[in-house]
Amino acid sequence: MKLTKITACIIFMGATFISCSSDTDDSSSDTGTDTVVVDVEQSNFVSGVTITTVPCTLSDGTVTDCYQIETTGAATDHQMGPWCPDNIADDATAGGIWLEGGVVYDVDGAFVQNMATFYNDNTWLMYDANGDIYTTDTEQECIDAANPNVGTAYQNFCVECLPSYITNLTTTWVIPVTPVLDVTYNFATGPGGPMGGTTGPSTRGIALNGIEFSAPAPVSNILAAYTLAPFDDAGGHINVNQGYHYHAATGISTEIAQADLHSGLIGYAMDGHGIYGRLDSNGDAPTDLDECLGHYDDTRGYHYHVDEAGANNFINCLKGAYAL
Repeated sequence: MKLTKITACIIFMGATFISCSSDTDDSSSDTGTDTVVVDVEQSNFVSGVTITTVPCTLSDGTVTDCYQIETTGAATDHQMGPWCPDNIADDATAGGIWLEGGVVYDVDGAFVQNMATFYNDNTWLMYDANGDIYTTDTEQECIDAANPNVGTAYQNFCVECLPSYITNLTTTWVIPVTPVLDVTYNFATGPGGPMGGTTGPSTRGIALNGIEFSAPAPVSNILAAYTLAPFDDAGGHINVNQGYHYHAATGISTEIAQADLHSGLIGYAMDGHGIYGRLDSNGDAPTDLDECLGHYDDTRGYHYHVDEAGANNFINCLKGAYAL
């Protein structure tokens, strides 16, 4: 355990504790200058995730060490899929989930059958006279249907991209070993507000299995093309460029339980702060989160709590500097 005093900083992974000055109080909303900071711990990541230490420069100009995290772009700690059911008679085990209006819906046969009513639009008819659901069947169809400019050829298709399409994909992330507190970086507007630009990361963070916590899925664009691109029960789906990635945390990926009642660690944000589950062991959500969905305690330092799964979101902004 390494002890030091760090001013105006925070950290990325969660097992090594750095204690700061004793004038820090126990307020969970304290994100002041003298705070407990938690270093990244490589052992929190699952086997198969390759981690190396590399020199890096952070967005605030700090020259430091970062962890370079490399994965195959596929989850190894849980099954990926299924996504699209085959027939309108299929139950929830045959399909994934859909996120709409803050609610998580099972994409079972009944959901597909009811889409015209659900969206109040009779154009929706994703199945034939036998009840078989129109689904992309090949890698090329996956690529074509996932295109933002998808044409009418894939109207009323359930878009399903399979793990076999990404066997040669490698994904690499770089995160600070010791996060540094900086101006808030808003994913929509950039650092410091609307004039800050949008040159920073869009990725929210990395799960403990090395999979991306992605930006919100473009649900409106998907539905506007009369396609459906479900997530699996873990909140993830695949495209051939990005690999498997999450748009929601549903409690299926690796989680590290905490010794107290606090929710478990599920990953790290791009600024190095830990990301924890939404609910604690009593099923309660924190009530003092800031605009980024983060707060502070004396065990974990500053850290985030993931948004509700139905929100199609993880965190709203970064409190720390990110690797350039």
